[in-house]
Amino acid sequence: MSNDLVNMIGNLGFPIAVSVYLLVRLEGKLEVLTQSINNLSKVIDKSSED
Repeated sequence: MSNDLVNMIGNLGFPIAVSVYLLVRLEGKLEVLTQSINNLSKVIDKSSED
């Protein structure tokens, strides 16, 4: 049982680590994208008022 668990962690550890790394990076990029969309929305609102 213990040997199987160690083997499973060895086989799955790298893909899990890569997935977590990519999710963390993607979260930061999504935050920047959200801010850009909000800024664009404000600019469009201001230009439609004129």
